[in-house]
Amino acid sequence: MILRLILGAAVGAVLGFGWHKLAGCSTGACPLTSNPVISTLYGMVVGALMAGSFH
Repeated sequence: MILRLILGAAVGAVLGFGWHKLAGCSTGACPLTSNPVISTLYGMVVGALMAGSFH
């Protein structure tokens, strides 16, 4: 269970950072995608939540 959460968080972090790089907002008007740290952390949380929802 813990390994699944860690793996989900890692995949989510990579996808969150990738989302920042591909669709990021350069003006700073979008709080989620303008900052790479916030988008990576958000990806980690979503990845862990999704990994924890599978049985």
